[in-house]
Amino acid sequence: MSETVPSRPMVGLLAASCGLAVANIYYSQPLIELIGPALHMGSRAESLIVSLTQLGYAAGLIFLVPLGDLVENRRLAVATILAAILPLVLAGLAWNGPVMLVVSALIGLTSVVVQMLIPLAAHLTPESHRGRVVGKVMSGLLFGILLSRPVASVIAAVGSWRLVFFLSAGVMAGLAWLLSHKLPRRVPQVRLHYAALLCSVFILPVKFAVLRQRAAYQAACFAGFSLFWTGAPLLLAQEFGFTQRGIAVFALAGAAGAFVAPAAGHLADRGHTKAGTIGALCGVVVAFGIAALGAELHAVVVLAFAGIVLDSAVQTNLVLSQRSIYILAPELRSRMNGIFMAIFFLGGAAGSAVTGLLLTEAGWNGLCVLGGALPLLALVYFSFARQA
Repeated sequence: MSETVPSRPMVGLLAASCGLAVANIYYSQPLIELIGPALHMGSRAESLIVSLTQLGYAAGLIFLVPLGDLVENRRLAVATILAAILPLVLAGLAWNGPVMLVVSALIGLTSVVVQMLIPLAAHLTPESHRGRVVGKVMSGLLFGILLSRPVASVIAAVGSWRLVFFLSAGVMAGLAWLLSHKLPRRVPQVRLHYAALLCSVFILPVKFAVLRQRAAYQAACFAGFSLFWTGAPLLLAQEFGFTQRGIAVFALAGAAGAFVAPAAGHLADRGHTKAGTIGALCGVVVAFGIAALGAELHAVVVLAFAGIVLDSAVQTNLVLSQRSIYILAPELRSRMNGIFMAIFFLGGAAGSAVTGLLLTEAGWNGLCVLGGALPLLALVYFSFARQA
C-alpha cells in the first residue's frame, strides 16, 4: 500500500480509463434496432447481443480480474485493453449475426480491465484517503456507463453503428499506449498457480462476512438499477412517444449520480459507512416511489428525478461497499473485487431479465413495487448483520 495519495492527474487518468473501457459493454444497447436488420438477425437473436456481452463480462470477473493478485498490474491492464481492440474491430466489420454474437462476448470479457484498475487505485492510496480516491475513480466508471448509450446513438445518427465500434477500437489503442507509459508498476506478492487462485475466489464470500453482506446489499441495489433503466426506455417509448434520441437524452439525467461518488468516499473515510449504507438503501426505495409518481402524473421530469436519486443511491452504496471490502486483506483485493462484482452483477442481470415480463403482467407500478422491495429486504439483512 502506498503512503502517499495519488496525484490528481493519476486519479483522473484512472477515472477516464474506467469510463472509456466500461462504455464498450453498453454501446450496443441503443444500436440493437440498427444492428439486427443490417445483419439479418431476428428479434430474439438481437437481444442475445446484449446478453452475451454481459455474460462475457461476468466470465471476465471470475477468470481474469483475480489475476490482479498474481500478475504485475500495469502489464495485465494494458494487455487486457489491447485484447479488446480486435473484437471491437470485428464488431464494426461483422458480416453476419453469429460473428456479432461471438465478438460481443469477447468485448464483454475484455472490458473487465475496469475492475483491474479500481483495486489498483486502492493499492496506490493510503487507507485514510482510499474512499475519496476510489469514489473519484468510480465517478469515471458511472459516467462511462451512462454516457455510452447517448454517445453511441449520436455517432450512429451522424455516421453508422459500425463507426461506434471502430472509434472505440482506436480509443482503446490510445488508452493502452497511455497507461503503459503512465501507470506505476505493482508486483503482487502472492505465489499461487492459476487454478489455486480461482479456487480461492469462491471461498472468499464464505470466509469474509463483510464481503458476503456487501455483495448482497449491492445486488439488491443493482437489480433495482437494472429494472429502472431497462424498463424506463420501454415506458418512455410506449407511454410518452419518445424516439431513440429522446430516450438517449433522458439517460443523461442519471449521469448526475456520478457526482456523489467522491462524497460517498469521503463519508466512508470519516467512519460513517453504516449511516451511509442505510441512507443509500432508503434512497433506492424513495427513488422507486418517485418513479411510480412520475408515471401516474405522466411527468418526464419526475421520472428523470427518480433516475437521479436512484443512480446517486446505488453509486453511494457501491463506493461504501468497495471501501469496506478493500480494507479486509490487501493481498486478496483483486479476487475480492472480482467475486463482489460478479455477485451483484448477477443481481443486475436478474433485474434486466424480468423487466419485460414484469411490465407486461404488472405494469410500471409492479416494477416499482419490486424495485422498492429489494432494498427493503437488504435493509432487513443489514439490521441483523454483525458487520457492515
